[in-house]
Amino acid sequence: MRDQSTRFHFVTAIKPQTQTNADTAIVGPIIDRKGYDSLTFCLLLGTMTDANVTGAVTFEHGDDSGLSDTAVPAATDLIGTPTLMGFQYDDDIECRKIGYVGVKRYVRVTVTPTGNDSGALPIACVAILGTPAAGPTANPPQ
Repeated sequence: MRDQSTRFHFVTAIKPQTQTNADTAIVGPIIDRKGYDSLTFCLLLGTMTDANVTGAVTFEHGDDSGLSDTAVPAATDLIGTPTLMGFQYDDDIECRKIGYVGVKRYVRVTVTPTGNDSGALPIACVAILGTPAAGPTANPPQ
């Protein structure tokens, strides 16, 4: 079977937006991994207008649905690094990815821009949940 669409579930990790709040952190919603064994985050960047903007990407994980037990995932919990997922002013129209292989149920991504003086940072992030316990996954994703 060549189909992949029924083996993945897509969730908005950072809604598509143009960050207009200068250097304010963009905190994504908490992603629930229940029923899925794999998770990949895909960061999507648009055309950045600031000549000095950079973005740092961080992750939190925990077993509490509100992340009251939040912790930073260890390097062994990630395939790739948050540093490689970061970006700078000349990374226009690019994508970044990182895999989460930790055992915690809940995961969240945060992007913190620096130097976003004109507030024109087009960005979005998708959480791709895979290896479902039961399939096929719903279409459209819920």
